[in-house]
Amino acid sequence: MNSFSYARASDVAGAVREIAGAGGAKFIAGGTNLIDLMKENVAHASRLIDITHLPLADIENTADGGLRLGALATNADTAYHPQVEKRYPLLARAILAGASAQLRNMATNGGNLLQRTRCYYFYDTAMPCNKRAPGAGCSAIDGYNRMHAVLGTSDRCIAVHPSDMCVALAALDATVRVTGTKGERLIPFAEFHRLPGDTPELDSNLRPDEIITAIDLPAEGFADHYAYLKIRDRKSYAFALVSVAAALKISHDTITEARLALGGVAHKPWRDREAEASLRGQAVSETNFRRVAEAVLREAKGFGHNNFKIELARRVIVRALKHAARMGSAR
Repeated sequence: MNSFSYARASDVAGAVREIAGAGGAKFIAGGTNLIDLMKENVAHASRLIDITHLPLADIENTADGGLRLGALATNADTAYHPQVEKRYPLLARAILAGASAQLRNMATNGGNLLQRTRCYYFYDTAMPCNKRAPGAGCSAIDGYNRMHAVLGTSDRCIAVHPSDMCVALAALDATVRVTGTKGERLIPFAEFHRLPGDTPELDSNLRPDEIITAIDLPAEGFADHYAYLKIRDRKSYAFALVSVAAALKISHDTITEARLALGGVAHKPWRDREAEASLRGQAVSETNFRRVAEAVLREAKGFGHNNFKIELARRVIVRALKHAARMGSAR
């Protein structure tokens, strides 16, 4: 048994003071990932700071026409919120593709962004893992790596980010609002998560003294042409082998805007803006969708057991884009 102390924060300023003042402290809200990590001896906390009573659960319109998702709103409340369902159905679809109904009822939006990889070696404390113990080595590179990354990898880590919600948020160009000892700052979603590089132990650019307070969605939700397609080993309660969030704006069968984000293939939700831009001004066609799929996967690298992911990702991109364009069906 690892002992820890407990505190309940009553406001954001108090939560920031607690996390900044206690080395080894961690925030806890839904606890759907942190508690598992603590039970498995993967994560350790000298102090747990309960933030469930902070006023961060609202979902409300913003002055610029967007929508603000409170960090403590649950995944279920977010997915079923009328404004999310109507204006951001891509996000609703992605959230409902993740976890189980019970977990979505507990998991918070802020926690979803910060969940850790489900790499088997990260969870197995008997095995070397640079993410868990920097400098120990990466067991997955030469081990069983069927679930692992094919894009943005390094020789230190080939783990993938597990979130479905984050793939949709990446495609929508969301913004993460955080508060710390130096005040509030906004982090573009593309800059929130990190690639492994030489520091795979760092999943995000959130500072140790900061707390996520909200996620801002822009006014454009791509509600007319969207798809979230998740390929996994079983139909529910499984992480993605490959997932794709596709969003299009189309005028007279010509693509005027394209967004494409991939999950299950990298250490963070993966976007290739150059490949997206190549679709603008192009006709809606399977040929163009195959071309952009090739572009997105042009630098993909398999590690043996996960080689199949590269071709799978190409096919999922094409299928998701066809569905978004109302050319086919993605179930």
